[in-house]
Amino acid sequence: MALELFDPTGEPTPTGYAAAPRLTRLDGLNIGLFSNGKVNADRLLRYTAEVFEREAGCKIVIDSGKRNASRIADPQVLERIANDVDFLITAVGD
Repeated sequence: MALELFDPTGEPTPTGYAAAPRLTRLDGLNIGLFSNGKVNADRLLRYTAEVFEREAGCKIVIDSGKRNASRIADPQVLERIANDVDFLITAVGD
């Protein structure tokens, strides 16, 4: 069997995506929470969101996630997040 080597130093291929603009304020914004399904991720999310609720009057409008960290997110949930929240907090547990 022949060994094939790949050069990892090539130029990255542009994706056409850009980072979202930085928020200029937090007051009263809608938060989305999204857990990867691992132990304690949901607890970390809720604790973090409580700070935004208390300090900036934010409101949690979506509290969702995946049941299994290795599965892809439900496209319908991602669409709701894109349409209904001002910013998303996600967490990885364990």
